[in-house]
Amino acid sequence: MREDHLLEDVWREFCCEMDVARSLPRVLDLLSRVAPAERLVLRSFDRTTCVLDTIAVAERAPLAAALPSRSTCSAQGAARLHEWFRRGAPASWDPGDGDPLRSMVAPEGLGGPLTAAPLTDRAGRPVGVVCLQPAFGPFAAGRVLEPLLAPLSVALANSERLDELNRLREAAEADKRAALSRLQRQDISDSIVGAQTGLRDVMERVEQVAPTDAPVLILGETGSGKEVVARAIHVRSRQARGPFLRVNCGAIPTGLVDSELFGHERGSFTGAIATRKGWFERADGGTLFLDEVGELPAAAQVRLLRVLQDGSFERVGGEQVRTVNVRLVTATHRDMYEQIEGGHFREDLWYRIGVFPIVLPPLRARVGDIPALAAHFASNAGIRLHGFPLVPSAEDLSVLQDYDWPGNVRELASVVERATILGGGKRLAVKEALGVYAPRRSTDDRAAAPGLLDLETAMRHQIEEALRQARGRVEGPRGAAALLGINPHTLRSRMRKLGIDWGAFRSLTPRAPPRA
Repeated sequence: MREDHLLEDVWREFCCEMDVARSLPRVLDLLSRVAPAERLVLRSFDRTTCVLDTIAVAERAPLAAALPSRSTCSAQGAARLHEWFRRGAPASWDPGDGDPLRSMVAPEGLGGPLTAAPLTDRAGRPVGVVCLQPAFGPFAAGRVLEPLLAPLSVALANSERLDELNRLREAAEADKRAALSRLQRQDISDSIVGAQTGLRDVMERVEQVAPTDAPVLILGETGSGKEVVARAIHVRSRQARGPFLRVNCGAIPTGLVDSELFGHERGSFTGAIATRKGWFERADGGTLFLDEVGELPAAAQVRLLRVLQDGSFERVGGEQVRTVNVRLVTATHRDMYEQIEGGHFREDLWYRIGVFPIVLPPLRARVGDIPALAAHFASNAGIRLHGFPLVPSAEDLSVLQDYDWPGNVRELASVVERATILGGGKRLAVKEALGVYAPRRSTDDRAAAPGLLDLETAMRHQIEEALRQARGRVEGPRGAAALLGINPHTLRSRMRKLGIDWGAFRSLTPRAPPRA
């Protein structure tokens, strides 16, 4: 290799590799093609403390003893060292040379012939030293090193920047771990409005199941806060230090469900230009929340069943079996018994994901939580939109409590934010935000039509009468389902929605209570 090509190749090497410890051996190889180089040592210089630290070493054969990484200069030696940096000329020494400058710039134990050159930044300030040892015989090491001083100075500066970035990243990671630790110590029920009132039963079940690894199924209407409950389970679980990932199964195109959940290999299908991890791999060590799990297609249900059975799966287009440790929490607003009866959802998968169901009541079933929720949303919306919190009035709360809230908590949050905007930051324009205001029907309204019962009340009476006649039995030829002419799964679903405890009817018989 010609010497005029050496400089170009060294620049290219340092541009392609930021880690100077990995690039310096390749630079030694390039240098050896024009000169018999045996060892190349790069050291940084601290102008404040006059300390030289060895950053990287490249050598053909290792020394018998490792080189010390740090050298400290005395006050007298520091003056001579700064003078050498000011001149900027390489210096060479023969074996056994007792020059004090050599003992300062070279690591202790580096015997034999040696050439060292100072490295400076653009302003001429000293930043480091490069030391070169020949493999055999004398050669003009200073002439070979001189063109390399600029790229070596840049490489040293880049190495220091990389170290600083790594230190900042480690500090940020430490701050993140500390924040997560504080979050884990905090009782998350404090941040869930209604945890001590309308959601008390729900939070008790969260406390029971969170420390276990059992899959949890959250049942509730759209907008009732299923994700909030899923996060509460995650924070209280053994996987709290891991990630919490939410996937809306209904938002994934049918043809991409397998790829999204389990990942794919490069070239496995058109458009798969790179290998991609799926949600299960990304949630390894944490919690994966599959919202609207009832929307999964049949093929994905089969693969999900396998993951739940043994924690293993294969990427789309891959052959390697992978395993993950993921806590699975699922949620749906659908009637899963009807989904199973209609052949839209696998019954064996239902048994896997429904080990511990949690039923989340709709907002209309916990009207007492509306004032606290409205105050919470009004405060947040007021601060975000206008810079100061707003407080709902007694009239606002009365209007909100009279509304039926088909969209549950999500709709309430939207209405309060809209009321904040319409009120111009001075008040909550709740009536205007609700638009066509439709209050809930009162018991007086229902009594206005004598002799008629609403559908929900009539259904409740029929089911309770059937349970009474069946002595609490749901299934079987003499069970309540057979008396009503409906599937037992459907009957159980209806009873859950209506809040009917079929176990209470078993006490009407002296026999041992049959299994429902």
